[in-house]
Amino acid sequence: MTQMNWERLLDPGRLHDTRGKRPESGSGEIGRSPFHKDHDRIVFAGSFRRLGRKTQVHPLTDNDHIHTRLTHSLEVGCVGRSLGMIVGELLRDRLPGWITPADLGVIVQAACLGHDIGNPPFGHAGEYAIRDWFKRAEASGLLDGLEARERDDLLTYEGNAQGFRIVTQVEYNQFRGGMRLTTATLGTLLKYPWTVEYGGAAGKFGCYQSEQHLLAEVAKRLGLLPNGPGRWCRHPLAWLVEAADDICYALLDLEDGLEMGILRFDEVAEILTQIAGGEPGDYAEMQRLGVSQRRRIAALRGAAMERAVNDVGAVFVQHEAELLGGRLQEDLLELCHPDLGWGVKAAKQLARERIFQNERKAKLEIGAYTTLGILLEAFIGAAHELHHTGRSTFKHQRVLALVGENTPRPSWTLYDSYRRMLDFIGGMTDHYAVDLAQEMGGRLRGE
Repeated sequence: MTQMNWERLLDPGRLHDTRGKRPESGSGEIGRSPFHKDHDRIVFAGSFRRLGRKTQVHPLTDNDHIHTRLTHSLEVGCVGRSLGMIVGELLRDRLPGWITPADLGVIVQAACLGHDIGNPPFGHAGEYAIRDWFKRAEASGLLDGLEARERDDLLTYEGNAQGFRIVTQVEYNQFRGGMRLTTATLGTLLKYPWTVEYGGAAGKFGCYQSEQHLLAEVAKRLGLLPNGPGRWCRHPLAWLVEAADDICYALLDLEDGLEMGILRFDEVAEILTQIAGGEPGDYAEMQRLGVSQRRRIAALRGAAMERAVNDVGAVFVQHEAELLGGRLQEDLLELCHPDLGWGVKAAKQLARERIFQNERKAKLEIGAYTTLGILLEAFIGAAHELHHTGRSTFKHQRVLALVGENTPRPSWTLYDSYRRMLDFIGGMTDHYAVDLAQEMGGRLRGE
């Protein structure tokens, strides 16, 4: 039976390394492994910093207690590090001698920090807005001449695929290796290691056509098992990233909903207590002393997370053979204690019914469609004109000037020109996108 092995899966080599010259154990800097460098490269990246002004669930909120993509990513990173270290300790005897539990922890943490780095302004609403705009653009001929899969890429803007493009192409060493992360971290980051043709009805995939050669290289170096042409099974550690993300957004969406007055304290406390398997030891004393609801919810959330992390770590080890064989079908949380699985599902359902349907959120997401529509019309329109005529009108010259060094050239393919425009738009913060769209729409401001 074919299986992956940890020796290859934890490869510290980088895509820009000379082939066949894999770093030797112990050759790195003291106290800073190749995987710690991955962590630092993501943290210091401009694309990571801009997550601080991007939507997690609630667009353009003025409440500083509400999560942004940055605070969400940091919290997912903390949970992921704990999961990686637990697994590292439990599997210590089966891992390569040069890997420590701390290494496994920081690989998962780095991937968690980068898991949302490709999200456009306004989060998932932004993804849908870009997809819908390109569907209308297709009818007007803006996608004529593109290959079928290139067209599908544009019709299915996907934050995961954009994130892989950012870390391998766009950030730092532009189109010369990007962040130059280790293949172990890149593999762990790939929640969907396949291209758009395997995206399914939800359009979930991890790599655009422009990066498929890099996906193939990562898969080859790590020994990921193929599931068809251009499709591979997940790196086992990618399951920990998914679990960390699920734990955080399931629990912290509730906390945000409570903070904004959308949810009631008792219904949030009930779910968190269920996930935690009971109230923490000092909770009754907190109630007796009249401690604030915010602090009591934080205590329940901490207990719930601790139980979830310990259970997921144990389940990962129990199913190690299935993970290495690429055969696992269920999410790790589904394999945990029924109370934990029920609690996470209940949290997600409550968020869907009450938070995601909130009137203010709906209005802002409608506004996101308008904002991104203005930007896409300007930047995609400018790229289309330049590609087909080799020239630009004065208006489009001014639009392209905003892109700077990444301005497309007439000789580029239309697909590459559009991808560069989407790099620029997708990298915008919510606030910058709104301001720029308003100014393009005629609201002029002097200095």
